[in-house]
Amino acid sequence: MTGNYWLWVIALLAIYGVVLYFLSIRPQKKQEKKMREMLDALEVGDSIETNGGLFGVVIDISDDILIVEFGGDRHCRIPMRRQAVISIEKANSTED
Repeated sequence: MTGNYWLWVIALLAIYGVVLYFLSIRPQKKQEKKMREMLDALEVGDSIETNGGLFGVVIDISDDILIVEFGGDRHCRIPMRRQAVISIEKANSTED
């Protein structure tokens, strides 16, 4: 009977591990992949929102650092890391 008991314990642990993977680890990896793809598609002229709640326009990109213009007069330029971007609105390449 003790061998059967340990078999059930191991089976339940395996089931909990599978449930944990599909409910938390897998969705998190999908979200990280989506964010990485979004940041890789970032281009000069795109409007962004930062994790601090600021909105601006990307004016230069060099590796991991962005130069972003903030404000209505567009004289406030701040360097920031690419990871600070939480959303991107692509610049329209063709205007109607």
